[in-house]
Amino acid sequence: MTTKILIVDDEPFNLEIIGEYFDGCGYKLSFFESGEAAWDALEAPGAGFELAILDRMMPGLDGIALLKRIKADDRFAALPVIMQTAASSPEQLREGLQAGAYYYLTKPYERDSLLSIVRASLSDAATKADLRQHLQDHDDALQLLREGHFELRTVDEASRLASLLARATPRPDCTILGFLELLINGIEHGNLGITYAEKCELKRLDQWQEEVSRRAALSENLDKRVRVLLTRKEGRLTIHINDEGRGFDWRKYLDFDPERAFDPNGRGIAMARLTSFDTLDYQGCGNTVVVTLLDHKINKQPTA
Repeated sequence: MTTKILIVDDEPFNLEIIGEYFDGCGYKLSFFESGEAAWDALEAPGAGFELAILDRMMPGLDGIALLKRIKADDRFAALPVIMQTAASSPEQLREGLQAGAYYYLTKPYERDSLLSIVRASLSDAATKADLRQHLQDHDDALQLLREGHFELRTVDEASRLASLLARATPRPDCTILGFLELLINGIEHGNLGITYAEKCELKRLDQWQEEVSRRAALSENLDKRVRVLLTRKEGRLTIHINDEGRGFDWRKYLDFDPERAFDPNGRGIAMARLTSFDTLDYQGCGNTVVVTLLDHKINKQPTA
């Protein structure tokens, strides 16, 4: 099925350029010159858009206002949004990130930058949809689990374990993405030694999965595991995640950094900390992370 992308920019010339950038990529594009027209298109029966690319600065309903409307509506809250803008101050980027625009493009941008961000956002959205579907495969009785030990080494195992761990929490739909991010970090950055810069380039080239598989098959990595310990005691669920890597400087990844807003990766830890868990703490050199959830916060709502 062809991916349907909604694109809004008040400058027809910009829409023409974007259309040329997408030429030959197989996406179905719908162009709009105002936020109001784009919103009407989203609401149209059977629209089925899977990605939105918004211009931040527009008369009337601008990109930020349209973004907030999208994320506040349950019908569209999961829609990935890329914000294209010439306004790239830290404050402006932070406003967009807080509103739900986790992917950015600064005008003018090149074709490769656009396509890599589009691939990253669509891949992340598909992963989230798959994980939420996996939640249906596990019984709520896992919330009775008092202690569990797990070991994993592959991204596929991380996906399956994330859905199981989430079912042991009060808010599985909120925690599953956080678990997946932390487990994959332990595999790729910890055990396999893929650096942040390397992942950025691999994502841009659409070669990340191939490189993860290649490194996982190397003899020096075959016995490496990410180890997970779950304990529940006195209304508190605690999960330790430990990898065999050298660690990293985790401090700069705890919050959204506007300087990384234009990269195809680098948001996961901050999103996990802010939307998935009550606490998230790295220990030592950074190869152990501990997260907690409190049972009395069962009604804590996830954010998009």
